[in-house]
Amino acid sequence: MKVSILTLGCRVNSYESDAMAGLLRSRGFEIVPENDPANICIVNTCTVTNIADRKSRQMISKCRRLNPDAKIIVTGCWSQRYPEAASALPGVSAVLGSSEKNRIAEVVSELLEGGSHVLLVEDVMHKRGFEEMSATAEGRTRAYLKIQDGCNRFCSYCAIPYARGAVRSRSLSSVRRELELLEKAGFAEVVFTGIHLTDYGKDIGGVDLADAVDCAEGLDGIKRIRLGSLEPHGLTDEMISRITSCGRVCRQFHLSLQSGSTTVLQRMRRGYTADEYAEIVEKIRSSYGPERERVAVTTDVIAGFAGETEEEHLETIDFMKRIGFARVHVFPYSRRSGTLADRMPGQLTNAEKSARAQELISVGRLLERTFLERFIGRTERVLIESKHDGGLYFGFTDSYVRVLTADAEPNTFADVNIRSITEDKNGELSLLSDNCRRDTFEQGL
Repeated sequence: MKVSILTLGCRVNSYESDAMAGLLRSRGFEIVPENDPANICIVNTCTVTNIADRKSRQMISKCRRLNPDAKIIVTGCWSQRYPEAASALPGVSAVLGSSEKNRIAEVVSELLEGGSHVLLVEDVMHKRGFEEMSATAEGRTRAYLKIQDGCNRFCSYCAIPYARGAVRSRSLSSVRRELELLEKAGFAEVVFTGIHLTDYGKDIGGVDLADAVDCAEGLDGIKRIRLGSLEPHGLTDEMISRITSCGRVCRQFHLSLQSGSTTVLQRMRRGYTADEYAEIVEKIRSSYGPERERVAVTTDVIAGFAGETEEEHLETIDFMKRIGFARVHVFPYSRRSGTLADRMPGQLTNAEKSARAQELISVGRLLERTFLERFIGRTERVLIESKHDGGLYFGFTDSYVRVLTADAEPNTFADVNIRSITEDKNGELSLLSDNCRRDTFEQGL
C-alpha cells in the first residue's frame, strides 16, 4: 500500500509528518512523493493565517484530483479548529486533530479494513503531557527534534493556542534518548523545534531550554544544536548565558519580533516593548565578544496590523535598521476569527498591508546583504548538504548563512574561503567560495 503525505506550515508540522511516515513504514506501508499515485493521502494542515486555511483546503482537493480512489486523511491545526468543515469535504475519509497524529497507523489500518469514516479530534485545550513521536528523516543532513508543543501566550492575533493547546514539554530523558538515536543515524546537526521553545519545561518544573541543550553533552557525533524560533519572553539572563556558552549551539537566533513599534506590540499582547527586545538582542550578541558581528539574529514581522498607523509602520522600519537583522520574514497581517485582533478597529485594506509588507521586505533584503558582507574574505566552517545546480554544492554556516562551493562532499564539514555574495533567479542571496569558477556558478544560478 502506498501513502503520500502533504505538509503545510511550520517545522513542527514537518517533524510530525516525518514521524507519521516512520510509523507507517514500520507497518509495511510505502511512503511516496506527494504527486505520485497513492492508496492513502494524508494532508497535514496549517491554520496560522487565512491563506493557510485556504491552502489546506486546496491541498485536500488536489489529493482527490490526483488520486480519486484514494482514502484521504486530514490532520493538523486546521482540522483541529474546523473538524466539521474538514469532514464535509468531498473524498475525506478521516479527520484527526493536532494531537492525534501518533495514531495515524491505527487509523489507516481501520480505513483499509472497511471503516467508512473516522473522526478523531479531542479537545486540545485540556491536553496534558507531551505526545511522544520520533522522526528520523531519510536523506537529510540536518535532523529536527520536537521538544515542546503548545502555547500559553494568546497573542491578540494568533489562533495557534486554540489549535495546539497549552505548553507541553518532552522529558529530558526522552530528549536525550532521541539525540542518541539521531547521533547513531549520523546526523551532525540537530534543530530543536517547538511551538514556543522558550517555555520549554514550564509544565514539568525545574528545567528549561538550556537543560534540553545540555542533553547533547557527551554525544560527540552531534556537532551542532540549532534552535528554532524563540520568543523574547522567557529568555532569562541565565538561560542566555548557558545557551550561548555552549559550543554546540549555532550562532543564529530566530527571535520573533512581529513589530518594532511598542504601541503595536501592546495591541498584539506580545508582553515586551521594543526596547526590551533590543536589550535581549544585545545580551545575546555581547555573549560572543569579538564575534558578535557574525551572530545572526533573524526574525518575523507582521505588516499592517489592526490600527497600525504610518508612524508605527515607520517605527518598525527604524527598529529593523537599529537591530541590524540578518534576515527578516515579513507577513501581511491576516485576520483570524475568534481572536481579539479580529474585532479591533482600524483594519487596513489588503492593498495597504501589501504595500507596507513590500517596504519591510526591501529593508530586510538590504539588512541581509549588509550582514553577509561581513563574511567576505573569511574562512567559514560549512556543513555541506547536497549538490546544487551547475555542479556546485551548498551548505550552511553555524550562522545559517547559505554557502555555495565546489569540490565538496554532502554531510561533511568543509572550511570554505568566502569570495563574494551571489543572488539566484529567485532573489535568494548566498555566499560564494573562492574555488568556484564564475562561468560554472552563473550557469547554475
